[in-house]
Amino acid sequence: MIKLERSQKEALANAIQDYMQDELSIEIGQFDSEFLIDFVTEKLGPLYYNKGIEDAKSVIEKRMLEMTDELYEIEQEVQL
Repeated sequence: MIKLERSQKEALANAIQDYMQDELSIEIGQFDSEFLIDFVTEKLGPLYYNKGIEDAKSVIEKRMLEMTDELYEIEQEVQL
C-alpha cells in the first residue's frame, strides 16, 4: 500500500479543495478531501506505481543493450 507523508496528504487535500471550489463550485472540507485522497491512492496508486516500474525497467533494458554494444566495440580480437 502506498503511504503518503502527512505534509503531502495535507497539500493534496488543499489542492483538491481548491479544485473542487474553482472548477465545480463545490465546497468540501479537509476530512472529505483526505477521504478522497485515501480512496484514489488505494484504487489508482498501484496502477501509477506499476507504470513507473514498467518505465524504469524499459530505461534499464535500453541502457543494458547500449552497454552490451559498447562492450562488443572494445572487445579485442584474439589471434592464436
